Amino acid sequence: MKKLFLFVFALSLFVIQAAQASTPKDTLVMAFNIDEIISLDPAEIFEFANAEYAANAYDRLINYDVDNVSKIYPGIAESWDISDDGLSYTFKIRKGVTFASGNTLSADDVVFSLRRVVLLDKSPAFILTQFGFTPENVEKTIAKVDDYTVKILVDQAYAPTFFLYCLTSTAGSVLDKKEVMAHEKDGDLGYGWLKTGYAGSGPYTLRTWKASEIMILDANKNYWGDAPKLRRIIIRHIAGSAGQRMLLEKGDIDMARNLTADDLKNLEKNKDIKFQKRAKGRIYYLGLNQKNKYLKIPEVRQALKYLIDYKGMEQTILSGKATIHQAFLPKSFLGALEETPFSLDIEKAKTLLKKAGLENGFCVTMDTRNTEPVTSMALSIQSTFAKVGIKLEIIPGDGKQTLTKYRARRHDIYIGDWGPDYMDPHTNADAFARNPDNADDAKSKPLAWRNAWDIPEMTKKADAAVLERDTAKRARMYMDLQRQHQQISPFVIMFQDIEVVAERADVNNFILGPSFDSNFYRYTTK
Repeated sequence: MKKLFLFVFALSLFVIQAAQASTPKDTLVMAFNIDEIISLDPAEIFEFANAEYAANAYDRLINYDVDNVSKIYPGIAESWDISDDGLSYTFKIRKGVTFASGNTLSADDVVFSLRRVVLLDKSPAFILTQFGFTPENVEKTIAKVDDYTVKILVDQAYAPTFFLYCLTSTAGSVLDKKEVMAHEKDGDLGYGWLKTGYAGSGPYTLRTWKASEIMILDANKNYWGDAPKLRRIIIRHIAGSAGQRMLLEKGDIDMARNLTADDLKNLEKNKDIKFQKRAKGRIYYLGLNQKNKYLKIPEVRQALKYLIDYKGMEQTILSGKATIHQAFLPKSFLGALEETPFSLDIEKAKTLLKKAGLENGFCVTMDTRNTEPVTSMALSIQSTFAKVGIKLEIIPGDGKQTLTKYRARRHDIYIGDWGPDYMDPHTNADAFARNPDNADDAKSKPLAWRNAWDIPEMTKKADAAVLERDTAKRARMYMDLQRQHQQISPFVIMFQDIEVVAERADVNNFILGPSFDSNFYRYTTK
């Protein structure tokens, strides 16, 4: 009887504790839509969620201050020199750094990592290959001088910060050569293994990843810098905003990353929840495929820019999560243009369509990812297009479906977002205002190419801007380029993202940076 009593007492105590349960004190649990993650290899990572993973699991040669992006500071490279002619960069590698595996980090690992990006030639390879690196010359252009010195030769005297900012990107991650090559198969440089494996030296290591389900990171016991404050990071894939909000309110998670404006409002009076906001480099836009017989007409492109309810969406759908922005460089970038010449103007749009001989409108489709706020934005656009007779069919899909179609130039209109790959203005100029080869089988496939926009003269202007070493003059060149782009491009640029993170009150020091790969976990406490 006594044993039965003790059992019932223990069981009731367990139930009480479970009802009052919270996440472990040494663990951060966040809800985050991570269905876009298709690879964990830094040479292939090209989406928001896995770029954030790489920023917390891998080190880079250099870093930038998230509160002052013009300030670049040492990472794995403790110092660097640039030759007077601007063609040679020499990096001194920090001694005493070990990978999570226990292997010592040296110049061999840095050289291997950068060369590997070029040799594999996956989506982010252009970040490095734009400096003239090729599989044929990479052994000479990216080379080891001694065990702790690396010398890199670029093909032109670019603005110095351009190359340095590129090394702060995911493509600049330093990999454990011994660990990667131990898993090489058929000369793949460990690519097959690293799609789901880990070979870094960052503050957190990969413990588990199950696609569209969960990712678990553990503190790196061998980390060379200040030790991470929390032992573990658990990222749960929760696609829906309502589900994220419910879990946060119950205390089952510490942080929600993808809440809609409505769910954020519902949490405002909850004393157990607080918010962190940061303007990000991500911009929302429409891409108008120039293979479409209607969208290639200049007056139609211009008309669509007057058929967006910018203010209405900013105040309702986006409420606090984005601000109107109509140029390809986000605010805070060198040369960013903050002029907003377009607003909802039905009569002006009608006049432009009449000039194009399309006063009765036309039919067109728009590929839309099945997530907020994009879905609601698409519905708003469908409504305003209808006011001038344009019948817009919305084609929903997940991230993989819509991106695959977009990258193949098989869309009419694509609505989505774009985040800079590094903090230099060329990152977005290269995407939106440059298309060196408009052929279907072109090697370089920026956003201008995806929308079949053939722009040899604008491409020359973008190329000139990236070579300008006078910072003030360079900024003016980008502003002029954006003004021209606003008026003639097949891009309807609408908003700049403001990321809002909802946290439990006991969560502190989660670093929300200006880019999708500058959100850092290592300082977070509970």
